[in-house]
This record gives sequence, C-alpha cells and structure tokens, in this order.
Amino acid sequence: MVAVATAGVASFALLYAPQPVLPQLAGYFHLEPGGASLAISIGTGALAVAVLPIAALSELVGRRPIILASVIGSAVLALLLPLAQSYPLFLLVRALQGVAIAGFPGVAAAYLAEQLGKEGPGSRGVAAAVGVMIAGNTVGGMTGRLASGFTADLLGWQGALTVVTAIALLCALLTVLALPRDPEAPRTGGGHRVRSVLGGLGTALRGPVLLAQYAVALLAMGSFVALYNVAGFRLTGPPLHLSPAAAALVFLAYAMGAVSSATMGRLVTRFGRARSLVTALLVTVGGAVLTIPDSLPLVVLGFVVLTGGFFAAHAVANGWAAAEAPAEARGQVSGLYTLAYYLGSSVGGTVGSVVYGHAGWGWLVGTTAVWLLLATLAVAAVNVCLETRDTISSARLGLRSRP
Repeated sequence: MVAVATAGVASFALLYAPQPVLPQLAGYFHLEPGGASLAISIGTGALAVAVLPIAALSELVGRRPIILASVIGSAVLALLLPLAQSYPLFLLVRALQGVAIAGFPGVAAAYLAEQLGKEGPGSRGVAAAVGVMIAGNTVGGMTGRLASGFTADLLGWQGALTVVTAIALLCALLTVLALPRDPEAPRTGGGHRVRSVLGGLGTALRGPVLLAQYAVALLAMGSFVALYNVAGFRLTGPPLHLSPAAAALVFLAYAMGAVSSATMGRLVTRFGRARSLVTALLVTVGGAVLTIPDSLPLVVLGFVVLTGGFFAAHAVANGWAAAEAPAEARGQVSGLYTLAYYLGSSVGGTVGSVVYGHAGWGWLVGTTAVWLLLATLAVAAVNVCLETRDTISSARLGLRSRP
C-alpha cells in the first residue's frame, strides 16, 4: 500500500500540476479559459483513451511492470513540458504524458485486490487499501498543485512545472525500489489469455452495481475538475483579486480529501456502501453551493467541503467496483472505472470552463450540481434494486423452509 501510494503521489502531481498555472498559460499563449483548460483536459482525455487497453495489457504482462513503466515514463515526459515553445506542442506532450500516467490508475486497484485478496462481505480490506491509495493520489494532486502554484510567481510556469517534475522523479524512484512483485505470474497460453481478457471486458460491462460506479466516476469527476479548473480564474479575478500564490492555497483543501478517503472504509462497514456514497455526493453538492457568494471565507469553506465529499465518494465507488469485480475481470473493471473517471475529467473540465467563460461561476455550480445529483440518483436506484432482490430472495427462502 505504501508503494502504491507513492506511485499515486508521482502520477497525480504530474497530471494536475498545470492546473494552478492555467491563468499564466493563458497569458503566455494568448488563450481564453476554455482553451487554457485543455492543458488538463488533453492529459486526462488521453489517459481515459489509453487506460482500458493498458488495463487489458496488465492481464497479460502483470500489474507491477505496468505501474513501474507508468511512473517512470510520465516523469520523463514531464521534463519536456517547460521546453514547449508553442501551445500545440505543449498539448502533444501532455497527451503523451496522459497515456503514460494511465498505467497507474488503470491497474492499481486490481493490483491491491490481488495482493490483499478479494473482499468478503464482512471485510473492509480492499476498501481500506483503496482508501489509502486514493489518499496518496490526493496528496499527489495537492502537492503538484501547491508546488506549481507557490513557485509560479518566482519561476514562471516553466520553472513551476520543473519543480513538480523533480518531486515526481523522487517518488518514482521510491516506487521502483519498494513495489512488491505480482502475487502470481501472468496467465499462460496467448490465445487463451486474449479470450480471457475480452471475456472479462464483457463481464465488466454487465451488472447494475458496476454501471452505477462508472456513472459516479464520470459525473462526479467531471464536476470536481470543472470547479477546480477555473478556481484560479475565480480567485485571481474580480472581485476577489488574489495573487497566484495566494490562490494556490485553495488546493490545501485536498488535505480534507486525503482524510475523507482514508476513513471511508470504517464508515462503509458501519453504514453500508450505498448510504455512504449517496451522503458523500450530497455533501459535494453542498460544498459547491457554498462557493457561490463572493465571500472568500465561504469560497474556501465550500472547496474544503466539496473536496472532502468528492474524495469520499470516489473512495467508496472505486472500492465498491473493485470488490464487486469478478476475479476474471478485475483489470477490466478497474480500467472501465478509470476510463469513466478521466473521461469525466476531460469532458467535464472543458465543458465547465466554457460555461464559466460564458455565464460565470453561478451557472458553473448549477451545472455541476445537476451532474452530481444524476450520480446520486444512479446509486439510489441501484440500492433499491439490490434491496428488492434481497427481499425477494429472503421471501423465497422463507417459503422453502416452511414444513
């Protein structure tokens, strides 16, 4: 878990390092907010496209080689970003970096499930491990954003991204040294393995529980990234007028995400997955609404609340998907969840930036609230289906047990 958390720090520091410097990128390359947001959306979109093939590849070559190639490759590509002299070239490197990063989130949950064993009804082992992994991801996202935001005034966006790259290279080295080997060798028989991968993909697309988790990943992540993509524009623009370094302090809210995701295993055990997930999504909506008034304390509080709610929801949904996945489709389920997650980041982040640029922050919050409520309805509907199924099964067992 420690090694996977370290890999998460490296991956997510690199993935979101450009977010605090989007206003600087917009000024340097003469862009609108929607165009600047492509620095994030291109990376996450490429990740979304690549994650499923890479997750399938992990069924053939093992999870560990994929994770190692991911953290090393993404850090090396990050060295090229400050050298980009045009925005199309910058976006090309970001797209390649997104493909490289895809190897970690695409297989990490499946790797943990195999290391720790499939979660039983009364166990929270996988849920707790995924919570720790997401906490590492959260720390990485926060570290990358804070490091680039704090150093942008002094070093420019190029120097800020270089600082984050140095941090990621150190984390990648720690991952290489610490990550345990896969618990079992890749399956033998090339044709059989390919058929197994394709069959597992079909299995991963069946079942309302898994589909609901993919919906949560898509809609919640789209909402979250949409809000954070334009946070810098809102905080540095009128009426708040913060400096870029001061605006970057909003990413300290990620500390609440690390706490909430790491503690969700205990709450799931006590209250159940569906209730915990619905509550987390509604908390996220409430936090977003708090950011509407032009009051800096309320904006900051809103980001703290919505960040805690989002990462709690992500931890429950990701852990639920990993636990629900059949043994023959763990990699495919992990890949599909990650595909939905980063597709939401890419599309939602860009759409949200366009909404903000044309209609302002209030309309953006309203748009993301609708997305989050749709995710909540999906979870509630699945829970009703599961409870109905359990009731019918209990009734049938009662009838059979009568003399």
